[in-house]
Amino acid sequence: MDRKRKWVLSSGALLVLFLGRMTTALEVPLDPKVLEGLPQPPTITHQSPKDFIIDPRENILIYCEAKGKPHPSFSWTRNGTHFDVEKDSKVLMKPSSGTLVIDISGEKAEAYEGIYQCTARNEHGTAVSNNIFIRQSRSPLWSKERKEAIMVQVGVSLVLQCRPPAGLPPPIIFWMDNNFQRLPQNTRVSQALNGDLYFSNVLLDDTRNDYICYARFPHTQTIQQKQPITVKVLDMDAINETVADMYNYTNNLFVDSPSGERRPSFMAPLGQSSTQMALRGGVLELECIAEGLPTPEVSWYKESGDLPSSRMSFHNFQKTLKIADVMEADAGDYRCTAKNSLGSAHHTIKVNVKAAPFWISAPRNLILAPEETGILTCRVSGDPKPQIAWSVNGVPIKDSPKDTSRKVEDDTVILSDVQTGSSAVYQCNASNEFGYLLANAFVNVLAEAPRVLTPPNNVYQVITNNPAFLDCASFGSPIPAITWFKDSQTSILNRDPYVIHNNGTLEINVAQSLNSGKYTCIASNNLGTRENHVYLEVKEPTRILAQPEYMVVQRNRKAVFECKVKHDPTLIPTMNWLKDNGELPDDERFLVDTDSLTINEVTEEDEGTYTCVMNTTLDQDSASAMLTVVEEPDPPTDLELTDQRERSVQLTWIPGDEHNSPTQKFLVQYEDLLHQAGVWHNLTEEEGTKTTAHLDLSPYAYYSFRVLAVNHVGYSQPSRPSRQYRTNPAAPDVNPTDVHGVGTEHNNLVISWKELTGLQSNGPGLQYKVNWRQKDVEEDWLSETVANTSKYVVSGTPTFVPYEVKVQAVNDYGNGPAPEAVVGYSGEDVPMSAPESVQVLVQNGTLAEVHWEPVLTSMVRGRLQGYKVSYWRERSLHQAEAQQEEQQVLLFSGNRTDGRLPGLKPYSLYTLNIRVVNGKGEGPPSPNHNFETPEGVPGPPSFLRIKNTDMDSLTLEWGPPQDNNGRLTGYTLKYQPVNSSNELGPVEEMMFPANETTVILADLKYSTRYKFYFNAKTIKGSGPTITEEAVTIMDEAFIQQPIVDVFKVRPIGPAFTNVNSSVVGEEGAVISWEYFGPDKNVYVEYIVENSKEDWTKECVNGSSGSQTHLIKGLKPGTSYRVRLVVKDHSEATIHSTEELVITLPAMKSDQVDLATQGWFIGLMCAIALLILVLLIICFIKRNKGGKYPVKEKEDAHQDPEIQPMKDDDGTFGEYSDTEDHKPLKGSRTPSNGTVKRDDSDDSLVDYGEGGDGQFNEDGSFIGQYSGKKEKDTHEGNESSEAPSPVNAMNSFV
Repeated sequence: MDRKRKWVLSSGALLVLFLGRMTTALEVPLDPKVLEGLPQPPTITHQSPKDFIIDPRENILIYCEAKGKPHPSFSWTRNGTHFDVEKDSKVLMKPSSGTLVIDISGEKAEAYEGIYQCTARNEHGTAVSNNIFIRQSRSPLWSKERKEAIMVQVGVSLVLQCRPPAGLPPPIIFWMDNNFQRLPQNTRVSQALNGDLYFSNVLLDDTRNDYICYARFPHTQTIQQKQPITVKVLDMDAINETVADMYNYTNNLFVDSPSGERRPSFMAPLGQSSTQMALRGGVLELECIAEGLPTPEVSWYKESGDLPSSRMSFHNFQKTLKIADVMEADAGDYRCTAKNSLGSAHHTIKVNVKAAPFWISAPRNLILAPEETGILTCRVSGDPKPQIAWSVNGVPIKDSPKDTSRKVEDDTVILSDVQTGSSAVYQCNASNEFGYLLANAFVNVLAEAPRVLTPPNNVYQVITNNPAFLDCASFGSPIPAITWFKDSQTSILNRDPYVIHNNGTLEINVAQSLNSGKYTCIASNNLGTRENHVYLEVKEPTRILAQPEYMVVQRNRKAVFECKVKHDPTLIPTMNWLKDNGELPDDERFLVDTDSLTINEVTEEDEGTYTCVMNTTLDQDSASAMLTVVEEPDPPTDLELTDQRERSVQLTWIPGDEHNSPTQKFLVQYEDLLHQAGVWHNLTEEEGTKTTAHLDLSPYAYYSFRVLAVNHVGYSQPSRPSRQYRTNPAAPDVNPTDVHGVGTEHNNLVISWKELTGLQSNGPGLQYKVNWRQKDVEEDWLSETVANTSKYVVSGTPTFVPYEVKVQAVNDYGNGPAPEAVVGYSGEDVPMSAPESVQVLVQNGTLAEVHWEPVLTSMVRGRLQGYKVSYWRERSLHQAEAQQEEQQVLLFSGNRTDGRLPGLKPYSLYTLNIRVVNGKGEGPPSPNHNFETPEGVPGPPSFLRIKNTDMDSLTLEWGPPQDNNGRLTGYTLKYQPVNSSNELGPVEEMMFPANETTVILADLKYSTRYKFYFNAKTIKGSGPTITEEAVTIMDEAFIQQPIVDVFKVRPIGPAFTNVNSSVVGEEGAVISWEYFGPDKNVYVEYIVENSKEDWTKECVNGSSGSQTHLIKGLKPGTSYRVRLVVKDHSEATIHSTEELVITLPAMKSDQVDLATQGWFIGLMCAIALLILVLLIICFIKRNKGGKYPVKEKEDAHQDPEIQPMKDDDGTFGEYSDTEDHKPLKGSRTPSNGTVKRDDSDDSLVDYGEGGDGQFNEDGSFIGQYSGKKEKDTHEGNESSEAPSPVNAMNSFV
């Protein structure tokens, strides 16, 4: 059974050792490491072909390469006798090789033609090569001949013979003209296999004088040309007898050949049958060329079977049948048939297939252990049956010394009980009349301990549920036995799930994760044991979890294919995307991501199948999806008008390309060139499957039509307009719509309507006949005809009376249908009287009901809209003087006689009046009517303040309500303590008279938060309650009241309440608050007042309830802005309080500013004076001059380019004070120890340890040569000299 194996091979791959053999024979391993230490008889590895045609212009190279241990020696025979290479100076044998190089310069190659055979031998045997037949290639010249013109009658057949000279190998034939252009060939004119040019019948156009046959000899790459052949084709019916007699003197006029129409006959091969022989494995070419007029067609079939379609081909216009790789089954009768309109001809070719000897089983090399038995088999076949002859070491067995351990039986040699030293090379020669086969096979008698050829510690990786193959290639003589163990403990037997193959390979049919681990193979024979360890890793398969899905995308939109994969985490995946099984287009619109493919601005070319392929080193998975690109359909084409009638026409069209989205409907539009040119209107819609529409038309119009296609994407462009179609005029079919009668003045009636469109007019001269009469009055219709307008005004009408009106369309061809009458009213006027009997019923302090009698309809003088009640508050009943407020208005629609007035204020005086309202306006008001509202509960007190907070007392102040809503009778105060967990304590209640506004509460607990509830009362009850909270302060010895006022503002939002602050000492402040929010990220933020710096933020306790926080490290005498904020996880502010301004007290007078002390000023002056003295000394020392030995510095620099040498001994000299770049002491080495070179080779940097020099204003260098002392490595590169004064000054500053 075939299995697909996935091998993990190391870089030095080994060929698997097969142990399958007859008896105990062993194949020799090809591993060089194994062969290196093994004796081996010779083996021919490379030789020239049996039939070797040479180029006489080049040296002869006859190959013979062999291997063996020891390396074999070589000799040659020529034509059956020994060929002494050393005696021929023209012949050279390559070193360590049997290959011959024959120099034929100045010699004739024919001298070295013959049959050569190579022999390779060592102490273990002799191998021989094939017989190599050396022949020189030949390209003989064409024999001189004189060619006379060939004259033929039109219609006859013709053969132009080529007959090239015999060459070696045979030449390639082709026909050309004088211009080296190939002559055209076809079914009528074609070249045969022998090179002749056949004409089935000739035409007048075949007349020419340059039919030239060329022969190309491939080995010498030469082309020879035959003399041109002239052919003249005559039409005997077109010339007179005298001219014909002139041509009859030549024998080249084929008058015997028929020239008229005729049935086919064969020109080659001749007769009805022929035979042909082919060799197995070769190429069979069968040819049939027929003549006839008309030109016949040739066909082939096999009488005893089918033609081999896979190996068969037709050439030369069906005239040649070619069968490659001939087999015995190809023998039989092949029939070719030539046929034209007058008949047919047949020819049968009997094919016989012979065979040169071919291998069934060639003898194989054997490695045998002493006393083992081996068999050499030489199985061949052929037709005729080959004769087999055995040789040993190149000598026929019959002529070699007799060996009792060897037995020859036809194609088999049996070797029994072999002994050490009996190694040899056996030759099998099988031959018949068509060729021979020669094979060498050695028998190597060895005694070798086992060797494991598979590299140690190989790691094999395989995917779960796939077969795993673990190699254990071995070598030894006798053949080693293979045993496998797993994890060095479990012995593996040859049964499921394991299979141990003959070559030692261990197969696991279906690998699972539990099969992972270490495997050990042991190879053993009677000479020893060897083991090898390999490892198996079973990996999870690669699977695509989310496959790309079929997508339909609109053109220029974006397409995204997803491909999410699961794979073994130890394998590295590679994602590839394919389009139609090829690479993605090289287009920046294609974006490949980790698990997706994005195509931007898709086009029609992007359609196709997209495949994501996920590869690992062991497996792959793939998934595909199609992309379909859709867009608006193309516009319809070829609009035609048929079935033309007075009021209708048939429109047909051809749909355009749908672009992958089916057409849902067609929209037919029209343009009226007579009334509204350039404007297209929708006329009708048809289903997407239809291509015709019946169109109803109007009279008196010049129509043009167009069609739009609609699919899922949208509308197509409009089609090209149809031809114009005109309809005849007629009387109107419809009357104006939206007819109304409405008066605009108290004595008129305006009749209006919607005019007809030009298409609705149905003809020229469109007018409107307007009719009216007063309703319910016996009088005739009045009428008026108007044109080009949409209204008519009737004057002198009574006020607001009903009228019947109607409008009829009229044109030059008649009147429209009878119109229907509609009712309208003449104009309105303002009402003449006011409502009477106005009464007010007060329900409570905020609500009252008003009643009245309606105005008579005749006095309304129009369409009643309703009654408008206007009322306003004159004053509170507390006040003696009127303080009239803004007037309020309520409109009660319809014919109402009562209404409610909400939102009144208690204990107040109100005034109201009422008017009737119609479409024209308001009537006169009724007389003013006053009413009072009773008392109600008061509003909340205007404020509640907490002052003078102490340890056990505080002061409350309040203000009276903004709205008393009656006479105040007093105030109620309730308060209770609140602990840290927001639990409320007992409630204390106090009552105060209406004239009090402050109270001091004593006997309170220190450092306790209290909650206060305060409201006002009237005789109607208590008003709304306001609340406030305060905290009594801590011990007075610790907390000091702020020096300046602390401005407190009520917090923003519900999160914080009762935010207070107190100053603690000179550098601290205490912030207290109550927090009720759910978020825990609470911060106290503060900043110096009027500062632009960022707020300082301190995190505080975010739990609910009363909290305090001490801010430390503030600057004395400074004002701060402080606030509390709540932030979310992204540091965005959720809640924030208003800012508190806190001012800390100034620093006490006993603290002294250091900068104002005299001793400090004196110290600074002394340091400045010392620096000045050092600078003066430095300047004096620089101007003093002198010589500075630098030899030690130069010894430290081994660069010869920058060190001046003395002429004699090469030692360094000295620099004098006259030299340029004179260094001073005190130069410093850069901290990194590097020295930078200027452009000059005499740079001071090259000689000193310092780097960056400094110059005075006069250009002199500030610094010196520093002698670098030897230091420990931990000292770094710092200079051991004192720094220069300038550097010292810089460091001080």
